[in-house]
Amino acid sequence: MITYIVILFIFFLIIEIIKSPLVKGILGESIINKMIESSLDTTRYRLFKNVTLPTESGSTQIDHLLVSVYGVFVIETKNMRGWIFGGPKQSTWTQKIYRFSSKFQNPLHQNYKHTQTVQSALGLASNQVFSVVVFVGDCEFKTPMPESVVYRKGMIRYIKNQTQPLVSDNDLARICADIESLRFAPSLKTRREHVRHVTAIIEKKQYRLAQNQCPKCGKPMVLRTAKSGANQGGQFWGCSGFPKCRVVKSIS
Repeated sequence: MITYIVILFIFFLIIEIIKSPLVKGILGESIINKMIESSLDTTRYRLFKNVTLPTESGSTQIDHLLVSVYGVFVIETKNMRGWIFGGPKQSTWTQKIYRFSSKFQNPLHQNYKHTQTVQSALGLASNQVFSVVVFVGDCEFKTPMPESVVYRKGMIRYIKNQTQPLVSDNDLARICADIESLRFAPSLKTRREHVRHVTAIIEKKQYRLAQNQCPKCGKPMVLRTAKSGANQGGQFWGCSGFPKCRVVKSIS
């Protein structure tokens, strides 16, 4: 009986580990790596996996960097299921599984930071760098997506559609050498340190938002300008729920 309980516990533990965001991310990245290696000519495309590059504020982690004469492809992988709703200008997108909905960062915005880092670090022009967001898993787009946001089968097609040479052979060799010299050594320690860096950024944003919430109704406070009275022309924080909520705070 005890053996059965232990086996059952281990089984459910393995299931929970597989469902964890870290493992799902690694599995999704592995799928994309295999697709690239099996579908593209390795003499024309050089794949760099799990590249962590330094930034002014810490580091940024890029799932896949694909280097070719047709440009550098910065690929962000999302291993998700359910319905996906989102637009290019929205700060967050929505994942809906049956009746349950959750928000996640707009991957286009996330990958924009990656492409900017790549451009700066490797000395590339904007037209030499392509941002690609690939969704793997049992998911379905429920809103129109830009051509650079694709399912995994569309990724290879998108890459092969870029047929204009943008990088010389000499620059190609230089770019690959720069990536190798600039990237942090791939390891669990590097990944953990990057996760801590990202977590700290999120916590700071959440703290700032919490500090700027209305103490009465919880809605965001917005910057307003007094139109009359002794403080005419001065600025103050007013509840965005006005006129139902009239809480104000001075600017400290």
